[in-house]
Amino acid sequence: MQVSNMVVGQYYPGTSILHRVDPRTKIIAACAFVIVLFMVNGFEGLAVMGAGLAAVIALAGIPLPWLWRGLKPVLFLLVITLAFQMFLSGGEELWRLGPVPVYRNGLVQGAFLTARLLLLVLSGSILTFSTPPVLLTDALGRLMEPLAKLKIPAYELALMMTIALRFIPTLVMEVDRIIKAQKARGAVTSGGGLLVRARGIMPVLVPLFVMSFRHADELALAMESRCWRGGRGRTIRRKLAFSKKDAVFATAVLAVLAASLWIGRLQ
Repeated sequence: MQVSNMVVGQYYPGTSILHRVDPRTKIIAACAFVIVLFMVNGFEGLAVMGAGLAAVIALAGIPLPWLWRGLKPVLFLLVITLAFQMFLSGGEELWRLGPVPVYRNGLVQGAFLTARLLLLVLSGSILTFSTPPVLLTDALGRLMEPLAKLKIPAYELALMMTIALRFIPTLVMEVDRIIKAQKARGAVTSGGGLLVRARGIMPVLVPLFVMSFRHADELALAMESRCWRGGRGRTIRRKLAFSKKDAVFATAVLAVLAASLWIGRLQ
């Protein structure tokens, strides 16, 4: 298990235009991207969305190694998605891998679903790479303010989601430390058959749960010691305000999504 290189939920510092765009604009754009992503039916539409996403990545100046490390946790899911479609969908047989047939329709459908999942993960990664956790919390809280009229604790929900996202790299580092400690004690955490792997997971999971509860307790104690009382009367250091760059960014995103939707659904 190599988990020390995961960057899920981390922030990549930068001064690019995307980093300076209002986080509310980026959140709305990411949500719209995901909605259109599941509405597009053809490869042409996905290609337009992929080109737009590549332009955003270049604009943000996020290194390709960071993007690759962000994709590593879902590579297994991508492979499984492609394999299930290739081997189990039925239809016209394209070729055989030994006794296992590969179907044409399954290959096409698997490639489409894999590309869609890849774009989905990249869009979420770019949002977290280009937005500090504090600003992400403030933006979510502002966007969820209408829910306060329904007696729903909007800011508390936003903070909870941001903390959960921020805890991912912390837990990843804890897993890496636990695995190294268990290996130093002679535990087998990788390799071997399915039963050996299952046994190797237990010495990792139990300390991980203990560490997780300990981190949660320390965080709660730190928040209470700072007199945290939720969103009531809370002020923010950096005021969120829309500007011209937000309008330009939103217009560009809408243009790309409209083009991909038109090409992907009306072709």
